[in-house]
Parts: sequence; structure tokens; C-alpha cells
Amino acid sequence: MERTRVLINGAKGKMGREVIRAVSKEAELELVAQADLGDDLAGTIKKSRPDVVIDFTIPKSAMDNIRTAAQNKCHVIVGTTGITENDLAEIKDLCSTNKVNILVAPNFAVGAVLMMKYASDAAKYMPKAEIIELHHDQKLDAPSGTALKTADMMKKSSGIKDVPIHSVRLPGFVADQQVIFGGLGQTLTIKHETTGRECFMPGVVLAAKKIKLLKGLTYGLENIL
Repeated sequence: MERTRVLINGAKGKMGREVIRAVSKEAELELVAQADLGDDLAGTIKKSRPDVVIDFTIPKSAMDNIRTAAQNKCHVIVGTTGITENDLAEIKDLCSTNKVNILVAPNFAVGAVLMMKYASDAAKYMPKAEIIELHHDQKLDAPSGTALKTADMMKKSSGIKDVPIHSVRLPGFVADQQVIFGGLGQTLTIKHETTGRECFMPGVVLAAKKIKLLKGLTYGLENIL
């Protein structure tokens, strides 16, 4: 069995360390290199020859990392948040130019993906909604990528034109989100809570196993479940 060769970028971070543990346990995956902020990513890629780079770094470096990996003919899995619509357009071009596949996922937890799907369905029937997203106090971007994608999915599935997002950054949280719908005499809350970063690992591992089978840019884990 030919294993998929994996380079983890952001290896010293909390998510990076979890990804290292998860990838190391998988028979179909081979961890060939680690990199972090300040390292020579291009040089590390050339030495280790990975099939895929998994990026969990910070928003301000994510696009440079994606460009470097794609230009070195590596597929990329992006867990770093802060990717904009303009970024996605550039990523699509990078895929086409370099003949690589790139998966950008605002959230790798299966429960979060289901939460977004259910919120999108509920938006067809409930006239108003707001999102509260709660993350640890070290998260650098707000609103979260998950909240932005949830709001976009809700708008596209319904006549809702505006979905206000409220961001909370406090110690004690990992990554939680509530979507609260309001209607005549009733409310509906769809809620996803995480208690540890290990909840994201099945999604990351699945993405690493499937990345070679994708085509170009894929936005959202739900597209490979």
C-alpha cells in the first residue's frame, strides 16, 4: 500500500500537535516532516517531498504557505482560518496553474458540519436568526470561519438577507457555536460544543486520505463526507 506523505505546518501549535498524533497513528499516512512559523517551508518541502501539506498556522501567514506548497506541487489541507472570498479565488487559480488539490475547511469537526447543514435547512422555515460563536482567547480572527460559512449557507438556502454574528473570546472555550432562530412565539437553537481539539482529528485524517482524489479547490469538509 502506497502511503500518503504528509508535512504538517504549524507543528508546534496546539492543533499542530494534535494533527501529528493523529497522522502518526494512520497506516495510510506517513508523517515525513514538520514545520512551524519562521521555518523555511519551501526548503522543508524540497527535502521531505510530501504529497500534502496540512496547514494549521495563523491567518497572516496562511496564504503565503498555500502559495509555497502549491508552487512546489503539493496538495494542501487548510485548517487555518481567516481565508477570504478573494483568497478562495486565488486558491482556485493556484490549483489550476499547479495541477494540485486544495481543501479549505473552516471546521473539521463532523458535529460542526452537521450543525451548519441543520442551520441551513432551518433557515428555510424560520424568518430571523443570529449566530453566537465562542472561542478561546488566543484565537486571532473574528468572526470565525465557521460562523461566516454558516451565515453564507443560511443566506443561500433561504430568504434571510442578514445573519448577525456575535463573537466571544474567553479562556475555557475551545470552539463552540449557537445558531438561534426566532419566529412567532418560538425560538429554535442549534448548538455545537467542543471539549477538546481531538474532535477535529477524524476530519483532518479523512481529508488527508482523500486529498489526492479531489479536483482543484474544495471548500468545506461536508464535500468529502
